[in-house]
Amino acid sequence: MRLGVLDMIGLAASLVFALPLANYAVVRLFAGEVALGAGLLVVAAAMVVLPQYFLDPARVLRRLISGLLPRQLRSDDAPAAEESESDSPER
Repeated sequence: MRLGVLDMIGLAASLVFALPLANYAVVRLFAGEVALGAGLLVVAAAMVVLPQYFLDPARVLRRLISGLLPRQLRSDDAPAAEESESDSPER
């Protein structure tokens, strides 16, 4: 995965908030509060993973535009599947 300058800045901003939370979660885990520590670790990981993989604005915009385009103008793997179906005899 290639990251541009703005992506790196966004990742650094996420890490600024996620690392102290993860540190506190590890301290809580060693203190014996397993549920709180594990929950905070999940939140810290989600703070970094969600924006990078699921909430990527370019990916969301591409999916939205490709969903609005007619099937003939889409550039995904759907035309390849249609070609294989058209090769089979229909009549």
